[in-house]
Amino acid sequence: MSRTVEQKTNITGFPKPGELIEMTGTHALEASDRAILNVLYQHAHDSGRLLDPTAEWEIPFVTIRQAVTNHEGVDRLRGSLERLMNVKVNVTYMADMGEGHEPEPRVITSVMFDFFDLPKKHLTKRPTLKYGIARKLAPILESSGRWGRIKAEVVCSMTSKYAIALHELIQLRANLDTCVEAFAIERFRDLLGVPPGKYERFDNLMRKVIDPALLQVNGLSDMGVRLEPRRRHSRAPVHEVALTWWRKQGDEFREAVRERGRTKFGRMARLRGQVEKVEATGARLPSPADHAETAAMLAKMRAAAE
Repeated sequence: MSRTVEQKTNITGFPKPGELIEMTGTHALEASDRAILNVLYQHAHDSGRLLDPTAEWEIPFVTIRQAVTNHEGVDRLRGSLERLMNVKVNVTYMADMGEGHEPEPRVITSVMFDFFDLPKKHLTKRPTLKYGIARKLAPILESSGRWGRIKAEVVCSMTSKYAIALHELIQLRANLDTCVEAFAIERFRDLLGVPPGKYERFDNLMRKVIDPALLQVNGLSDMGVRLEPRRRHSRAPVHEVALTWWRKQGDEFREAVRERGRTKFGRMARLRGQVEKVEATGARLPSPADHAETAAMLAKMRAAAE
């Protein structure tokens, strides 16, 4: 069986272990936190020292800022690192029980990082972040044989943490022979990182979580996805959702690439098709003559008032 750690980053993205993609307990993380997590993990993976028990890594702050947004302040970055350091996740894996025994499914609860080491002052000339991945995760990373290829440019273009989680779930399944999978509703909530007790009504979950996630995945990623809620009968609550996915081609693929290259400002409106062009409304932009006329009118009004 091929191992995740043996795979190389390429134009389709870096190989993220399925165990990390499907970990739960991430509801405290924001979209920027999840994007930074991917940047740090890719940096560690590409170093070739991911399984070294003594490995520590160092990455320039500017690399992290550029991956999220050039306008991300230092305080916000520190806030993201604090959440990443403190959150505890549940990672399901198959434990090798020795010769003659079937692998046993187990769940480990762990932090994701052993430490973060960063400058105390903001004005350091070339600030860097030093970090270590939690050693308890090393055996899981070593034995992982399932991965999804994650492009930093796609993940970092998304503003919804649920969209990032959904995108990664689809990437983990992108090369399977099947293109449809059903998830029990509670498991789907956990995989997306929905906080416990929030959006318990399916219509609220659909409006606040699923619809924005579908909009961004379909508008920004290289994959398309459709979701179908399922009920046991017409009056029963939704008990599972079925995901269908496909690889984009042609204009659908090119439009996603173009949108990733545009500014995030106004992105949701563009994805919803709500952006109106000035020409379409018949409006005319003010000319220099218009500005001069307005200034003259204001001057006359001030003179009359005096």
